Amino acid sequence: MTERKASLKRKTNETNISLSLNIDGEGISDIQTDVPFMTHMLDLFTKHGHFDLTVEGRGDVDIDGHHTTEDIGIVLGQALLEALGDKKGIKRYGNAFVPMDEALAQVTVDLSNRPHLVMNADFPKERVGDFDVELVHEFLWKLAIEARMNLHVNVHYGFNTHHMIEAVFKALGRALDEATQIDPRVKGVPSTKGML
Repeated sequence: MTERKASLKRKTNETNISLSLNIDGEGISDIQTDVPFMTHMLDLFTKHGHFDLTVEGRGDVDIDGHHTTEDIGIVLGQALLEALGDKKGIKRYGNAFVPMDEALAQVTVDLSNRPHLVMNADFPKERVGDFDVELVHEFLWKLAIEARMNLHVNVHYGFNTHHMIEAVFKALGRALDEATQIDPRVKGVPSTKGML
């Protein structure tokens, strides 16, 4: 099997992002960003997805964490799409439920080349520390678009916003781990269309 890896950079007047992804990794992360909460979430995502992920993300956090969070989502999505290559033999679909204390999140993905995000989450707080909670949607939306995947996120319940978001990122890693796995029964791409 060819290595499913990608390394990308994105430099704008607002951010400077360098990212390397190995889909078939061991859950090893080296995440350095100006948005500590996102650093924490990406570390969880990597561990639970069994990926190897390196991110160096700097941006105009003197304004807020929006541009850095958004651009990391863009670059991670692009890296995932590139690393998957022609998608031959993948399972394509992934689904994961993850509890985090009182919270329960479910993430379902389809690596379909049909980007879409549906997110149902009622977060009790607008901020976790210095992190704007609305940026969770921003990150996931950009990730879904750039990875060209159908992404459904449902937080079924919870009252601690940190726990709820943490469950989402763990479930995202696990769902993508399942969807990206090679299934020896799959011949070519898993679609009756003959392409994804």
